[in-house]
Amino acid sequence: MKPGDCAFCALLADPGAAVQRVFRDEVALAFLDHRPLFQGHLLVVPIAHVPTLPELPTELVGPFFERVRRLTGAVERGTGARGSFVAMNNRISQSVPHLHVHVVPRNPKDGLRGFFWPRTRYPDEATAERVAAAIRTALEPEA
Repeated sequence: MKPGDCAFCALLADPGAAVQRVFRDEVALAFLDHRPLFQGHLLVVPIAHVPTLPELPTELVGPFFERVRRLTGAVERGTGARGSFVAMNNRISQSVPHLHVHVVPRNPKDGLRGFFWPRTRYPDEATAERVAAAIRTALEPEA
C-alpha cells in the first residue's frame, strides 16, 4: 500500500478533515464513526499505519489498548450507556486496511442481538479440543 492509499492515514495527516475527533495523542486517534450503530460509536486507530492487530508492534500494544480502555469508559459515561461492545476486524470485513477498534455504547434491549452473524456450535467436544489444540500450537511465544 502506498502512503496516500490509506483513508485513516489521510485523516491523520489532515487536521481539518470532516470528522468528529474525540481524542488524539502520540499513540491513537479516536473519532465518531460516520455510520454508527448507536450515537457515540467511536473508531480508535493507532497513529502509526498498522494494517491488522497481529502487525501491531509489541511496544504499542499496551499504550494503544490503554487508550481504547479509557475511551471505552468515556463512551459509556458520555452517552449514559450501561455497557459497550468493543471489537475489530482483521482483513475480512475490515473496510479500511488500518487497524481500528470499534467502541459502541450498549444498553439493554437496544436491538443488537449477540454478534452480527449467525452463531454455531461445535459438533462434539473432540472437535472443540482439536481446534483449541491447533490454536495452542500456532501460538508463537512472545518475543
